[in-house]
Parts: sequence; C-alpha cells; structure tokens
Amino acid sequence: MKTETTSKTNVVQRLGIVVGIVVFILLIPLVAMQFTNEVKWDIKDFTIMGILLLATGVTIEIVTRIVKSAQLKLAFTLIILLVLFLIWAELAVGIFGSPFAGS
Repeated sequence: MKTETTSKTNVVQRLGIVVGIVVFILLIPLVAMQFTNEVKWDIKDFTIMGILLLATGVTIEIVTRIVKSAQLKLAFTLIILLVLFLIWAELAVGIFGSPFAGS
C-alpha cells in the first residue's frame, strides 16, 4: 500500500511541476505586455498556448514513464518538441498557410 501512495504522490508532484512550468512560461508574455506594445495577447492566445504547453508537458511525462530506453526517451521527446515548435510557428506566423494560421 505504501508504494501505491508514494507512486500517486509522485505523479501528482510531477504533474504539479508541469503545470508550474506552463504557468511560468505563460507569465513571460503577460509581463512583457506590461512593458511594451509589441506583445498583444488576449485570453484566447493564453488559453491556446496553455493547452498546447500542457499537452506537450503531459505527453513528455507519459513518454518518460512508459519508455525504458534513454535513447528512445530522448528521440520521442525531441519529436514532441519539434511538433510543439511547428504548431506554435504555424499559429504565430502561418508557415504552412493553414486556416489556423495567425496571419
């Protein structure tokens, strides 16, 4: 029983870390908006980026728990981060010209 409680606590702690990192990253544009007019995010921007970052963090967490090989963990994590970057770039400037592009 003790290992189950420890395991659940570990999961909650690690997810708390993921959420904390997401909040910290989202604070960067929030603070920047206070000092410059170059950053203009609304609630939709914060929501979409929050979901995107949270999904990325949880996906990486799942990969690190399931995959045993360090090389595979690194490969999957890099692929997940590449997908994050491509989605972010598409939403920001429309590199693929999809209907979801920000431009």
